[in-house]
This record gives sequence, structure tokens and C-alpha cells, in this order.
Amino acid sequence: MAANESIDPNQPLEYQSAEGKNNILGFWIFIGAEFALFSTLFASYFVLVDRNASAITSAELFDLNLVLAMTFLLLTSSFTAGIAIHEMRAGRVNRMLIWVGLTLLLGLGFLGFEIYEFVHYAHEGATLSASAHWSTFFVLLGTHGLHVAVGVGWMTVLAIQIKMRGLTKRTTSKFFIASLYWHFLDVIWIIIFTGVYLLGMEWM
Repeated sequence: MAANESIDPNQPLEYQSAEGKNNILGFWIFIGAEFALFSTLFASYFVLVDRNASAITSAELFDLNLVLAMTFLLLTSSFTAGIAIHEMRAGRVNRMLIWVGLTLLLGLGFLGFEIYEFVHYAHEGATLSASAHWSTFFVLLGTHGLHVAVGVGWMTVLAIQIKMRGLTKRTTSKFFIASLYWHFLDVIWIIIFTGVYLLGMEWM
């Protein structure tokens, strides 16, 4: 940790500078815009969910075990990201980086399963052009997957910065913002799991 940083024990390091506070506030505004984006994608999906033409249906394709594995990986990664924040606030850099590494591995595992899922669906005839239903499905899931990939890259860069520079007001605020982004993606996935997969399996 940088020697010239004064620390208030009653306040997390990421909030100890005006820049950090403003960046965190600005990111909450950005999250609002992201919610608007995903709300539009969800609305499009649910409007067109029955427009399947002659394509294979989601009830025939969706695999509960695969979806549960993806859900487990992503939700567990949110837990490990939370522990990383705890270790960051305790000033334990090495322990923090271990938990960040686990978070990244879980995120990569999720992406691997999603790529496998998309390839399998395409092999079965469910492609972006197969029907309006599948078009909105792939746009929604693909947008979320792209966000997860961005999150993995983002946290990887920040982990390298923290390893090189230590925990400062700037690096901690950056990582805290990245963790908020990661938790946001988990919230979106829970909605996808419930509204897309469970409904698609005709459980509800």
C-alpha cells in the first residue's frame, strides 16, 4: 500500500478521495443506462417469444443441467468478487488477488459453457436467422455474454495494476466499480435464468 496515502479507518479506501466518490457515483448512473439497455432487450424478447416460425422450440433445446451449471458459476463468481472486496478493504493484497483469480476463472467457465450452448443450438438449427424468437434470444444472451467478457478483461487489467502499484485510493475505487459491474451482470443473469430459461422450458 502506498506510504503517502492517509487512511481513515472508518471509511473504505475507495471512498477516501473526491475522485473515487465521483467515479463511483458516475458508475451508478452508467448502471442505470445499462438497465435501460437490458430492459429494451428483455421487452423485445418477451414480445417475440412466441414468434418461432417453423424453427425448433426452446423447450426442445434448453438443458436444465447446463443452465444450472452456468448459473452456479456466475453466482459463485459474485460471491468470490465480494470476498475480494473484503480482502481489499483489509489491505491484504495477495489474498485479494487470489479471490480475483477465482472470480476470473469462474467467469471464464461461464463463458465457455455459453459458447458451447450457442454452438450446440446452431448445430440443431436454432440460429440468429431461424426465427424472431431465436434472433432476440441470441441478441439478449450475446449482449450479456459480451458484458461478462468485458468484465473479465477489465478485472484482469485491474488485478495487474494492483499487483504493480498496490492498493491506493485510485486502484481500490477502480476495482470497487468493477465489482459493482460484475454484481450487476449477476442480477441480469438471474432475470435471464427465470424469464428466458425457466419459462422457455414451460415450467411456469
